[in-house]
Amino acid sequence: MIERIWSGKSPLYLLLLPLSWLYGLVSGAIRLSYRLGFKKTWCAPVPVVVVGNLTAGGNGKTPVVIWLVEQLQERGVRVGVVSRGYGGKSEHYPLLLDQNTTTLQAGDEPVLIYQRTGAAVAVAPRRSDAVQMLVEKVQPQLIITDDGLQHYALGRDKEIVVVDGVRRFGNGWWLPAGPMRERTGRLASVDAIITNGGNAQTGEIAMTLCPGDAVNLLTGEHRPVHTLENVVAMAGIGHPPRFFATLQQCGVTPVNTVSLADHQALSESDVVKLVQPGQTLLMTEKDAVKCRVFVTGHDNWWYLPVDAHLAQPQADELLQSLLALVR
Repeated sequence: MIERIWSGKSPLYLLLLPLSWLYGLVSGAIRLSYRLGFKKTWCAPVPVVVVGNLTAGGNGKTPVVIWLVEQLQERGVRVGVVSRGYGGKSEHYPLLLDQNTTTLQAGDEPVLIYQRTGAAVAVAPRRSDAVQMLVEKVQPQLIITDDGLQHYALGRDKEIVVVDGVRRFGNGWWLPAGPMRERTGRLASVDAIITNGGNAQTGEIAMTLCPGDAVNLLTGEHRPVHTLENVVAMAGIGHPPRFFATLQQCGVTPVNTVSLADHQALSESDVVKLVQPGQTLLMTEKDAVKCRVFVTGHDNWWYLPVDAHLAQPQADELLQSLLALVR
């Protein structure tokens, strides 16, 4: 229902417009208070790059963060990553991730970024605390924040916005009548717009998410995803239909699909009941980091990693602009 409202296909959004106007008024006042100096912005001693979005829901932001980290690492840059750690509840903050950190402590996206890239990742409700921990502990040359475009308490040197190229901005209204955290006029002030799928518009960098082989959570075996049989597909991401569409493009027609809330906590019993004997569970990599702690004994659980691919030469131009920050 909410997708229909936000897309403009349902007139019910009209009932929510008063709340959206209030949201827009409050968010605009907060931003203005920072611009006028009534609220203070903390600036880190190293360059900070924010990767965020204008809309609620999954746009492919985390794959972009992973791509940026890996590309910069290949070019010799020591990169740190900061996140609010949504969904995690640590006993103390800021929290610097290590190989024993769980998604219950740090949230799923920070753990995924850490496991994929090996970069130093710190989480804290107040992002400046996480930045300061990274500066003190690992001395990064550049810090990328996963989300936080609207977190004006933290200064930034570059802003990158990720846009869902298919859904774009829906009906264009602020939450809750529409999907917008900020209106599209905000794009005029950002440094880069990366468009995930669909058709990138003039000035935007086109991106596609390319799946790899399916990976068995228990054994680490890699296998072409289309060879899996009797697949039950599970997705706990911002926009589960994107994952299911990817499977169809890979030649996989699931016998059942399970859409979970973004960042939804999972227990072993939650996952076990999704599949029947003889079926194969296939999930996103973001779900896999939550399930890995109780995968023992379940050799029919697989996940499908995806990698962001950005169009050239715009992708290289973006990287060069980031490299210039550390030279």
